[in-house]
Amino acid sequence: MITRFGSGGPWEERYGYSRVVRAGNLLVTAGCTATVDGVVTGVGDPRAQALTAFGIALDALARAGAGIETVIRTRMYVTDAAYSDAVAGAHGSLFAAVRPVATLVVVAGLLDPQHLVEVEVEAYLSRPAAENPAELVT
Repeated sequence: MITRFGSGGPWEERYGYSRVVRAGNLLVTAGCTATVDGVVTGVGDPRAQALTAFGIALDALARAGAGIETVIRTRMYVTDAAYSDAVAGAHGSLFAAVRPVATLVVVAGLLDPQHLVEVEVEAYLSRPAAENPAELVT
């Protein structure tokens, strides 16, 4: 069973993706950046952008029924290796008690040049999915 959860963001409809997809007990987020209401926040501050991006991902997971304690994997993409300590530190401040597996990768760039960080989060729920057929939830 697959359930898709949207956040109501403009890009999801335009580009045809969901913020979170639940496939059985696994939940995965789309890439999340520090864009809030169409505005990039924390410009020039990779730690602030990481905290905002993780917050967006965690809020989306919570709306799909998964708390931070269910997170099993994170991926962080940074546009400069010099940002790795700030971003990893932000990760540590959020996930120290959870300790998911994590990947941090340096990339050539992100879609908006103001974005320094993009993150993805995966969670696992031990309880079975609902019996309803797959549907888009916004």
